[in-house]
Amino acid sequence: MTDIILGIDPGSRVMGYAVLTEDNGKLIALRCDVLRLAHIEQHSDRLNVIFDEVSKLLSSINPTSCAIETPIYGVDPQAMLKLGRAQAAAILAIKQQKRSVEEYYPKEVKKSITGNGNASKEQVAYMLDKMVRLPDEKLPNDATDALAVAWCHYMNIKGAKTRKQTHQNNKKGGWEAFIAENPNRLKS
Repeated sequence: MTDIILGIDPGSRVMGYAVLTEDNGKLIALRCDVLRLAHIEQHSDRLNVIFDEVSKLLSSINPTSCAIETPIYGVDPQAMLKLGRAQAAAILAIKQQKRSVEEYYPKEVKKSITGNGNASKEQVAYMLDKMVRLPDEKLPNDATDALAVAWCHYMNIKGAKTRKQTHQNNKKGGWEAFIAENPNRLKS
């Protein structure tokens, strides 16, 4: 089964989202866009729109997994609170459809792409452009950030599958197997 990953960069004014998949070993961004919410005056109304739009996205693309960035810092506590609520609205939409979602810190996302957790947005965008087939139009920053979250999740899925396969192929699987294979090394 081909993985289809929905990546979300939450925001209360602009929310980025991206759909990442793999086709014959090539990563393809099927969709990269933003949901603009600044024109909606009430924050609670924005949260409702986020919930509804993420629900529609899930129904239309049917992702195999979802990933969202976790906000961790901000100068304005009120802005951080609103950002956290936007993230919660997106997560709730995902969970309401009985889907799993993984959260990633910004440094973790940047490190998975560039090898540097302190990379700039420009460095991340540059690397994504080299590794993923992108739509022809210039992507808004928040859409690129969402694609980076999807990429990070893809790499974690790929790594988990590799670790699982290695463990299944490994004959020496823990202390019990070691003792069974080396009874003479056991001290009484």
